[in-house]
Amino acid sequence: MPQRNDIHKVLIIGSGPIVIGQACEFDYSGTQTCKALRSLGYEIVLVNSNPATIMTDPEMADVTYIEPLNVERLEQIIAKERPDALLPNLGGQSGLNLCAELNKVGILDKYGVQVIGVQVDAIERGEDRIEFKETMNKLGIAMARSEVAYDVDHALAIAEELGYPVVLRPAYTMGGAGGGLVYNKEELKTVCARGLQASLVGQVLVEESILGWEELELEVVRDKDNNMITVCFIENVDPMGVHTGDSFCTAPMLSISEDVQKRLQEQAYKIVEHIGVIGGTNVQFAHNPKDDRIIVIEINPRTSRSSALASKATGFPIALVSAKLATGLTLADLPCGKYGTLDKYVPDGDYVVVKFARWAFEKFKGVEDKLGTQMRAVGEVMSIGKTYKEAFQKAIRSLEKGRAGLGFVKNFHDLSKADLLEMLVTPSSERHFIMYEALRKGATVEEIHEITKVKTYFIEQMKELVEEEEQILQFKGQVPSSEILVQAKKDGFSDQYLAEILAVEESAIRKARLCAGLEQHWDAVHVSGTKDSSYFYSTYNGLDHNPITEGKPKIMILGG
Repeated sequence: MPQRNDIHKVLIIGSGPIVIGQACEFDYSGTQTCKALRSLGYEIVLVNSNPATIMTDPEMADVTYIEPLNVERLEQIIAKERPDALLPNLGGQSGLNLCAELNKVGILDKYGVQVIGVQVDAIERGEDRIEFKETMNKLGIAMARSEVAYDVDHALAIAEELGYPVVLRPAYTMGGAGGGLVYNKEELKTVCARGLQASLVGQVLVEESILGWEELELEVVRDKDNNMITVCFIENVDPMGVHTGDSFCTAPMLSISEDVQKRLQEQAYKIVEHIGVIGGTNVQFAHNPKDDRIIVIEINPRTSRSSALASKATGFPIALVSAKLATGLTLADLPCGKYGTLDKYVPDGDYVVVKFARWAFEKFKGVEDKLGTQMRAVGEVMSIGKTYKEAFQKAIRSLEKGRAGLGFVKNFHDLSKADLLEMLVTPSSERHFIMYEALRKGATVEEIHEITKVKTYFIEQMKELVEEEEQILQFKGQVPSSEILVQAKKDGFSDQYLAEILAVEESAIRKARLCAGLEQHWDAVHVSGTKDSSYFYSTYNGLDHNPITEGKPKIMILGG
């Protein structure tokens, strides 16, 4: 694959010192970017303020600077290294913001640095709240009613007209930083002042509340010839009002009709084409199932936290592909064994992916365990299973909180139905564990949906797990029948959890299921852009598709 003749050296701005979970996600994107560009023969200059990242390893870039991410320091590096191009949309929000600032003060023109991967004005159209609103109006795409404020008094006047509660969204920030859902004037004064300070341009969008609507995301990849593919359809299980970084998600969408998915894709393609991003873009929508309204919430004209999730969920390396597309290659130029070339890609996995956030409220003194429009998670886990139940229960075990299952967490099982339902009024990191025990105490799917606005499909799935667990508990002190044990394993119950709730040895559970002929199998997720590379996930549903090679020495690599 030839490199562009006018570009030899590329400047990449890496992720800064941000929260653990996001640092990991952007580190993944950054390393993919560096690998892609070096494989094409480009010289890489990397600037990152966080030395505790893989992308700052010496072999990732030709030159690496561990420096503060600001305009002054970047101008010094540009003056010294003289890069031909800057690739900003693979470095998270920091990369986009700094690109916009460097352009605004004339540094890019001064040193002849061209921006690749995204047009500079596209950053404004995607990140600036006024520009974004005007762009959506031109495209005829609906948004929530809103108005931009530059001071607290103006924000108060807008909120009065829209009616409380309202959502405050500062421009040019990440993870909802500085924003939030406010219910009265006093809350608005506090949150708006914070948001204006957090915003790069001192700008806050005051938006009508769409609490309880479905939150849906698409990961779209576009090349210079305007070929577009949807890498992943992501459904947020938690409703609007909980930041997508705190909401747990599934891929593919499990409760959204094909018609709605088609409409989402059509609107996403319109937006991405108009914004003009080359590479990956995350587009977030809200859908009201009552009247079928769809509105766009925001876009990330860059690789985001969701992009890293979508990459792992589908095997499609969004950051790596985006970097190659930024150099002028097209989706049709990139081979893929499964589809021929990437322009033929369609998301077609026969598995379910669940993302569940990881919080650490206990580490932050005085911080209330309450979820809203500002992201609180410090990381996230991702699990894969053949069914939603299997993937969901695997995700819970991956949290490293000493929980083998959903039930009997803290003292929730000792509380009454009324107490548990009252706890659900305020979204918290324990919300789904509380829901589990509320169902056990007789709460209906409708009662929980009315309070939480979590979609009934997912509450029904949880109710089925509760009912199955109650059936298992009838065998307290002994190992259940083979039929019950086999179904429990297919639905994601672990040997450890079954042993705990039945008060038997875990080895007894394992021995019984092996005697019943039940062992975990392995199935593959094809890695797009490769001929036949895959990674594997365990499942108790289906057949084993992991080929075993005989007669070859093997090495096991343990990573974390």
